[in-house]
Amino acid sequence: MLGMIKNSLLSTVEPWPYQVLSKGEKEQLSYEERTLEGGRFAAVEVMGKPFDEASKEGVLKLLKYVGGTNDKGVGMGMTAPVSITAFPAEDGSLQQNVKVSLRIPSQFQANPPCPSDESIKIEERQGMTIYSTQFGGYAKETDYVNYAAKLKSALGSDAAYRKDFYFCNGYDPPMKPYGRRNESSVGAAAEDGSVQMLPDSPSAVCAIPHPEPMPRPFLIGVQRSN
Repeated sequence: MLGMIKNSLLSTVEPWPYQVLSKGEKEQLSYEERTLEGGRFAAVEVMGKPFDEASKEGVLKLLKYVGGTNDKGVGMGMTAPVSITAFPAEDGSLQQNVKVSLRIPSQFQANPPCPSDESIKIEERQGMTIYSTQFGGYAKETDYVNYAAKLKSALGSDAAYRKDFYFCNGYDPPMKPYGRRNESSVGAAAEDGSVQMLPDSPSAVCAIPHPEPMPRPFLIGVQRSN
């Protein structure tokens, strides 16, 4: 636990590399279209618990992993954001089924330490394109749901995107009271309008059994609106 705390508080936070393709504003909501780099990620699935509880559990597991709970006992530093794949129910609330992910710091991308917690998987992912909107405060399920709905409304019917999941991203540690950054994001556009699923896969560097994955959210999706 001490290693996790030191790693979280004292490490320089490395951002998930991305490039802004365009910016938009509609219905008093600002959003960006971005391409995100692929790479190796640590990921954990949490099922059967409300979104806020499941998210905290998944984040804690990943913070312990990068803080030294791994086969090398090494603190790896931090990356941001922590990304949570969420699956909306018919009433707009989020299902009790989340996947929490953290991009492995660049220093360890080629040979990441294996997690001591077998529920954490090391996955190889492709790059993807997203639409994302940003908001502040201590984000909870209701905030992510609200901003995801606003984002989808702003994108309108001309922009196709996956409606069965979206990403809930957090950038800051709990002890940061001001200037917090959170995002709700949806899969964005391929030039030809196709929706291509880009599956993640377990990395060969860790011989840890990989369960049957959830529906794959990692994609380059939808027709860009003019």
